[in-house]
Amino acid sequence: MPKPRLLKSLLLIFLLSLPVLVKAQGSYVPFDRDYYHRFERYEILQAGNNGIFMTGFKPVRRDLLSKYLDSLAKTDVIRTRSDQFNLDYLSQDNWEFIERETPESKKPFLKSLYRRPGDFAHYYSEEFDIHLSPVIYLNGGFESDNDQNPNRLTRGVAVRGAIDKKVSFFTQFTSSEAFFPTWVKDFAEYNGAVPGEAFWKEYQTDGYSYFSAQGHVNFHFTKNIQAQIGHDRNFVGEGYRSFILSDFSTPYMFVKLNTKVWKFQLTNLWTQMTADVFYDRGRPTDGRYPQKWFSLHRLGFDVGKKLNIGFFESVMTDQANFNYFNPIIFFRWVEQSLGTPDKVMLGTDAKWNFLPGMQLYGQFALDEFVFNEFFGIDGKKSKRNKYGVQAGFKYINVFKISNLDLQLEFNSARPYTFQEKQDYQSYSNWRNPLTHPRGANFREFLSVIRYQPIPKLNLTLLGMYQLYGADPDAETNWGGDVLKNRLEGSPTGLFDNFIGQGIENQVVQANLNASYMLKHNFFIDAGATYRRRTAEDLDAPASSNYIQLALRWNFVRPDYNF
Repeated sequence: MPKPRLLKSLLLIFLLSLPVLVKAQGSYVPFDRDYYHRFERYEILQAGNNGIFMTGFKPVRRDLLSKYLDSLAKTDVIRTRSDQFNLDYLSQDNWEFIERETPESKKPFLKSLYRRPGDFAHYYSEEFDIHLSPVIYLNGGFESDNDQNPNRLTRGVAVRGAIDKKVSFFTQFTSSEAFFPTWVKDFAEYNGAVPGEAFWKEYQTDGYSYFSAQGHVNFHFTKNIQAQIGHDRNFVGEGYRSFILSDFSTPYMFVKLNTKVWKFQLTNLWTQMTADVFYDRGRPTDGRYPQKWFSLHRLGFDVGKKLNIGFFESVMTDQANFNYFNPIIFFRWVEQSLGTPDKVMLGTDAKWNFLPGMQLYGQFALDEFVFNEFFGIDGKKSKRNKYGVQAGFKYINVFKISNLDLQLEFNSARPYTFQEKQDYQSYSNWRNPLTHPRGANFREFLSVIRYQPIPKLNLTLLGMYQLYGADPDAETNWGGDVLKNRLEGSPTGLFDNFIGQGIENQVVQANLNASYMLKHNFFIDAGATYRRRTAEDLDAPASSNYIQLALRWNFVRPDYNF
């Protein structure tokens, strides 16, 4: 990974060379679980890989999604009114790349606004293409045993477009004031970070105020090699969670290179992240924070028409190192050759659409490995065997009920996974975990039921059970908090480590949400959450009932399922 000045020089050379190199393509669709499920479900129904883009590394490009939507229109998987609504909705949202006819608005506002249902304002020509939309989220709710009712106001703007149909871009910036439910506030107070956000300020007594900004610019070098420079999140895998890289952490600066040839896709990601945050009177200061550098390679390939397998390696380092900028070399070899103590992880992910409407998927992320201890009976509790594992199942149109979908998922991470003995090398960014919100030292079962009974109404029921071990104080380290040094504060030796060690906690949570689309990308959401936590240090279970109502316009529905 290059040093900051070298990185800036490389980016400058990269940008100056683009007018000669680039070819037509589109910006990326921000990752939204509800949105992505609308089109990923049809690949499962077809019992095969779509052949246009791979879903293992998200987000995906709008032009490729549009090509897939055009292909879906010619198949028999679009059967119900809800299916047709989904196809039309997604097509309108990406209309500039759709080959089929997408009708303009029948009654545009003031003749120049909302000429397209998905754009507040737009201009389209061969030389320049821009789409502008407002972003609003207004939420209010009630939670039992909470003196401050949770609520949130977010407002901003989203812009996407292209220049000469060769360079595409996207940006969204918002400002928020929020009062969170109790368990979210507990997370923010413990970590010193708002989930998924960066710098924050106190708002009134118990609230948070923060500004969010995401964006990227995309280029094509050749037909099969595409690059992206951005400040955003990425997600690897097919699950609700990810042990490789998830969307839970704060956005970060990155350069991404995608190379797709035949049935192979190589994705290289180089990022600069925030290693830690300094605090003054319990809140972030305005000073500079220490930085760290993260690189990831993932090679995905289709095996036949139903199976996709991915292999990844990643490295986290507190020292910028140009050697990690090599897009094809093995990080572990570099780390050993240089004699550096950088944190290297590797593993695999896969999905198998084995029957029409059914998919198996999973991940395995290996942090540290000793052969004899990993396979030996006595060594299975070794502190040096650190890994995360995921297994999941998706069932589309359950029992042949149209638009009723089920997802089951199991996640587990050994104690001390994602921690590191060197400062600023943990799997975290701005004091948020980079993978699972729980960090490590846990088991989790998830079930998600999605139902679209009528075209504009989506119902989602999520059930969650977690067992995890917590630390009694800031000095003790039972292996769950990724922000802690794995060699400091551990009450155990090399062996006798097990999932749930420390103060055992069990969480049961159920969340029901109903989203109705009043207009294109304008939703009214109603939700109810029940959460119950039991722990060895609690005299009685901590229970919470939370109900909420929200208006959402061009905004990803937030969830607090952790």
